[in-house]
Amino acid sequence: MRHSRTIKLVPDSPLPDPVKGRGTAWAIEHRYTKQTSECFDDGWGTMDQAVQEEHLPPATQIIEERVKSILSSNDSPDVHFDLSINPYRGCEHGCVYCFARPTHSYLNLSPGLDFETKIIAKINAAEKLREALASRAYRPLMLNIGSATDAYQPIERKLGITRSILEVLSECRHPFSMVTKSSGIERDLDLVAPMAADGLVAVYLSITSLDVDLARILEPRAAAPHRRLRTVETLAKAGVPVGVSVSPIIPFINEPELERILEAAAGAGATSAFSIVLRLPWEVNPIFQHWLDQHFPERAARVMARVREMRGGKDYDARFGARMKGEGVWAQLLQQRFAKAVNRLGLNRTRVELDLTQFRPPAARRGDGQGELF
Repeated sequence: MRHSRTIKLVPDSPLPDPVKGRGTAWAIEHRYTKQTSECFDDGWGTMDQAVQEEHLPPATQIIEERVKSILSSNDSPDVHFDLSINPYRGCEHGCVYCFARPTHSYLNLSPGLDFETKIIAKINAAEKLREALASRAYRPLMLNIGSATDAYQPIERKLGITRSILEVLSECRHPFSMVTKSSGIERDLDLVAPMAADGLVAVYLSITSLDVDLARILEPRAAAPHRRLRTVETLAKAGVPVGVSVSPIIPFINEPELERILEAAAGAGATSAFSIVLRLPWEVNPIFQHWLDQHFPERAARVMARVREMRGGKDYDARFGARMKGEGVWAQLLQQRFAKAVNRLGLNRTRVELDLTQFRPPAARRGDGQGELF
């Protein structure tokens, strides 16, 4: 049973100032929090030490997890895939608007600072994927990687969990799509490009802004905008179908750039595009509004007024069909602008069709039980 809790926008104590390289410094309590504790002076100087540590940039902590399964089923009609794989929980990119932040609440961690500093790494992801694909009951379905948190966030360079997943998919000829705002996918072109040539891969780069200063505070540890455009070009030249996600669209923040982002992506070789308006579920709402007040105080009220105009007067509307696009005049104008731009630029608004017929179950490995008998 869920613990009912009101998420307050303004806490009892002052909110922390921005921290370089992090989307938020606010360790916001989540909706399942039952109690909090206060600092206590034990006479050993720990109060002074805590004050000093508050001024240090928070380090990233990697928590290894051995999962029971790695494939998640999709029951939302708003997205065009049946299964998803997220190699990590939490994301170092620190995007302040990330709709996945509230999932850290299920782990009794803060959707704020913990989400971007305490990363859960599913170290046996490839093993569990191999087991799932080897099941006699499994039938190939449309699969997306990184639908919640980025599969190529910085720690992937060290752990290589995403690459191990791609190795299994490549062996099994299983198609997949991917959404990322990282250039890390270039490392795995030796796997991605051959699969793309056979109609098994589509990649979408998330490009939220071309403004370096905005990107630095909006998504502080993601690749710079010009670097993402270079990745679009690299993928396109390698024959990988590549699209662009201009998401989320934030009124009066990155919304004025919509057409320019699409033009830059098309110029780099993107052939398709999609866009989603800002979503503010659960704890994302106060975190985002705090960010607005910190960085754009003169625009904050105007931004939220537009958001509510698209959400029937509320900060968020979770209904299928409405949550991705919004409703009302302003949402319709955004859709018209997007449609006009992609038509002019020759960008396809439909997803790339991937070939499910090439799938073959993974071969038995030595030590896998019955495979040793043959």
